[in-house]
Amino acid sequence: MREPRSRVHIAFEIGVVLKGINGLLELIGGFVLLWMGPGTLQHLVARLTQNELSEDPRDFIATHLREAAGHLSANAQLFAAIYVLAHGVIKALLVYGLLRDALWAFPTAIGIFGSFVMYQIYRYAITPSGWLLALTVLDVAVILLTWAEWRRVTNARAARSDGR
Repeated sequence: MREPRSRVHIAFEIGVVLKGINGLLELIGGFVLLWMGPGTLQHLVARLTQNELSEDPRDFIATHLREAAGHLSANAQLFAAIYVLAHGVIKALLVYGLLRDALWAFPTAIGIFGSFVMYQIYRYAITPSGWLLALTVLDVAVILLTWAEWRRVTNARAARSDGR
C-alpha cells in the first residue's frame, strides 16, 4: 500500500512542475528567437505592445520590450536564443529526473538552481526587478523542497534495503 503524500512532497511536485513549465516556455522562446530575424522580432513586439501603448504610452513593460527589441542585433539574438534554449533543456532534464526520483537529479538540481539564484541576485543588484525577485524566491523554495525530497527519497530507499 502506498503511503500518503505529505504537504512538503506535494509542494515539491508543484514547484518542480512550475520549473518544468518555465523550462518549456524557455524552449519555445529559444526556438522562436532562432526562427525569427531581428526585424521580424521587432515587428512582432511592436504589434504585441501596440494596444497597451495606445492606452498608456508610458507603460513600463511595453516600452522596455520595444526598446530591447530595437537594440537587438543578430549576434545578440543568437546568443539569447542559445542561452534560453540551454536553460530550457537543463530544466527539462532536471524536472524529468526529479519527478522520476532519480538520485542524480537532486544534488544536480540543487547546484544548478543555486547557481541560477546567485546569478539572479547579481542581476537584481544591478537592475532591481519584482519579477526577478519573485523568480529568485521561487527558486530558493524549490531548492529547499528538493533538498527535503532528496532526504525523503534516500531515507525511503535505505529503509527498503534494510527490509523495514
